[in-house]
Amino acid sequence: MAKSTVRKPVDIEEQVTQDIATEVKTQSAGRSGRKGESAADEEKIQFSIEKKLISLYSLQQVDSQIDKIRIVRGELPLEVEDLEDEIAGLETRLNNFHAEIETLEKSVTDKKNAIADSLAMIKKYEEQQMNVRNNREYDSLTKEIEYQGLEIQLSEKRIREYQTALEGKKELMGTLEAELNERKGDLDVKRSELEDIVKETEKEEQDLLSRSEKYGEVIEDRLLLAYRRIRKNARNGLAVVQVERDACGGCFNKIPPQHQLEIKMHKKIIVCEYCGRILVDEAIAEAVSSN
Repeated sequence: MAKSTVRKPVDIEEQVTQDIATEVKTQSAGRSGRKGESAADEEKIQFSIEKKLISLYSLQQVDSQIDKIRIVRGELPLEVEDLEDEIAGLETRLNNFHAEIETLEKSVTDKKNAIADSLAMIKKYEEQQMNVRNNREYDSLTKEIEYQGLEIQLSEKRIREYQTALEGKKELMGTLEAELNERKGDLDVKRSELEDIVKETEKEEQDLLSRSEKYGEVIEDRLLLAYRRIRKNARNGLAVVQVERDACGGCFNKIPPQHQLEIKMHKKIIVCEYCGRILVDEAIAEAVSSN
């Protein structure tokens, strides 16, 4: 049987808190030989990591409350956005139809003018036939009259085609206008519903957003970036979770006792080896709850 391999705990200390370690090393330079001060430095490291874990978990709790408020809105914001996009598309199509109708109407007018010109030319040629001096001139004028007659027939055919197209375009425009009015009515209803929900939760959401920003300001950039990346990839928006019943509070996979001990020591920022969430112990959670 093949031996099962045990996955080592993922430690993001090197990735997201290198500057913390560097700062501590700098502060403790020249004093490493003194045991009393080394112990103080170790306590300072522990306190620094513990404070950052408290800030992260506090930020997570506030962001989770914001998520709950936005869940109440459900799909309304997306529905409003989709309706706005659909209305914009319908208005664009209507504008295109208006342009096409104007072009067709202009074409009909041009063909009617062409018919009038052809009729005037026919009348002119017929008058000239009355004064011809030979058969060749008469035949030439006859051909011109026939040509103008064909031009009139072609223009009449084109007019019928344009008018048929116009009727089709106008019918489609009527359908689109009815659909547009219906969508605008739906949008007004959805917007009204969304505005009512937003008004109910607006003050609370703004307060929570303000608190979220304040917590974010006290967390170093790299750690905050890691938190947001994990939160974005997590389906439930949880990036920092408590170890509960010896398992990760995000993916519920079992956490070995040794790893739990490291989490409780608050000397490292440790993430779940299965889902990548940042792990905190009960002491951190209670510290945040008490505040």
